[in-house]
Amino acid sequence: MIRRRTLLAGATAGLVAAGLAAQPASAHPEPPASVRLLALNDFHGNLEPPTGSSGTAIDENGNSVPAGGAAYVAAHLKQLRNRDTLTVAQGDLIGASPLISAAFHDEPSVQFMNDIGLTASAVGNHEFDEGYQELLRIQNGGCHPVDGCSPAGEWEGAKFDYLAANVLLEKENKPLLDPWTIRWINGVKVGFIGVVTKTTPTIVTADGVKGLRFDDEVDAANKAAKELKERGVHAMVLLVHEGDNVTAGEKPDDCGVVPGAGTRIAQQADPDIDVVLSGHTHQQYVCTVKGPDGRPRLYSSGSSFGRIITQVDFKVDRRTDDIVRSSMTADNHVVTRDVPPDPATQRFVQTWKDRVSVIADKPIGKITADLTRAPSAAGETTLGDVIADSQLAAMKDKGAQVALMNPGGVRTDLTYKASGSEGDGVVTYGEAFAVQPFSNVLGVTSLTGAQLDALLEQQWTSAGEKILQPSANLHFTIDRSRPAGDRVSNITVDGAAVDPAATYKVAANNFLLGGGDGFTTFTQGKDQVLGPIDLDGFVAYLTAQGTIAPPALDRITGQ
Repeated sequence: MIRRRTLLAGATAGLVAAGLAAQPASAHPEPPASVRLLALNDFHGNLEPPTGSSGTAIDENGNSVPAGGAAYVAAHLKQLRNRDTLTVAQGDLIGASPLISAAFHDEPSVQFMNDIGLTASAVGNHEFDEGYQELLRIQNGGCHPVDGCSPAGEWEGAKFDYLAANVLLEKENKPLLDPWTIRWINGVKVGFIGVVTKTTPTIVTADGVKGLRFDDEVDAANKAAKELKERGVHAMVLLVHEGDNVTAGEKPDDCGVVPGAGTRIAQQADPDIDVVLSGHTHQQYVCTVKGPDGRPRLYSSGSSFGRIITQVDFKVDRRTDDIVRSSMTADNHVVTRDVPPDPATQRFVQTWKDRVSVIADKPIGKITADLTRAPSAAGETTLGDVIADSQLAAMKDKGAQVALMNPGGVRTDLTYKASGSEGDGVVTYGEAFAVQPFSNVLGVTSLTGAQLDALLEQQWTSAGEKILQPSANLHFTIDRSRPAGDRVSNITVDGAAVDPAATYKVAANNFLLGGGDGFTTFTQGKDQVLGPIDLDGFVAYLTAQGTIAPPALDRITGQ
């Protein structure tokens, strides 16, 4: 039996004092309505069981166990669901997805969400990877405007509501999608509000958020809560694609969060919001926080890639139509693979696996050993280096002199051991896609030597460290002991010291060129030209090189 954590235990006295638990006596009071929520977040199109560290979860005993995969998600949901259940999500259901889903613009993953009965989801930042028009197509249906219909035929759209209270069409100053929705369950109304991290414009390509405005999450949630109250809805759940990090090794129901952006939202959102289900950080936790009125409420997150299902149970007082917070319990269930997988979902996943196999299994090059994201002391990685080299090669004809790659865009390792029947050391298209799944466009911009220096100083921000991966002809030294803004020195291009007044043509993906990850100096560049998709450049480089050995990690020196 999975341990259930009772939330708000001992808080009844406070609720009575607030006048929310104690109600006038009635000769025949109606029993409260039972409601169960089952929640997912950050699925990222992982229809097949994810592999490596992405395919394990820390269980209730503190052990790392295999977890995730659509057929297992479906099986666990069937075990957990009862007649009073609503299934919801907190965003990033799609985007940065494996090829089985991404090759078909994530229609297979959204169809899976339809099949498991998802009723509402906040949008995540990755829902905007292909722009808001594509998100509207995913919501409403229709074939892709460029690639046409998938092998399944015309796309019918999501059967659940994507919610985005803080995302507005800039010119019209109106919401892109519904800010909230209401569901009847067991004779009572429950309102769901959806918001996405307001940092979305800094972590999605500029084209992905063009024409949109992302308002403060709390302000938008509070406005939506007011609208729900005007409609007589008092039981409210906030689905928020923002969260916090945790200390390492936390069990599913632990609350080891390091308070940050997620906690701020959970603490400051309208007092009538009873439950805050979060995501974005790919962490697992079950916490209570105090709202603006001092009352405790649930704040939780369910990892990522379908490895955790968050179960929340509560009662709704039929007289007040509000959640009895003292009745609330929550439990993060690990989606273990020790149960029989759901047969219908297995068949569904296999169908899409067969459809994409012709593309995925094609060999494109060889490696002599693993190319990984494991950083040197200075923050350099073998796979990051190779990708930067591929981007420089792809943009040479556009005048590129050096290239830089953002570490967050390298999504998995390339391993020497064969993942299928291709043979050890063989890299397939599917494996290359898993490394670079975003379909970012490569470009070249002109920066002065002074701007290049300023750009490299932006590798340290209040949000943490992001070390850019350089092409083989770009070297620099870092010194973390010095204050931020003065940590980079000895910058050379082709062995020559960078001249602050000279101009250098720098290749990067359009995420970086648009100022992503806080590298705003890129937006000061001039004479920008665009080239191929990053994956196409990576594939072409692997094919042209034939066989690649891990490069020496000597492009960035220092500590």
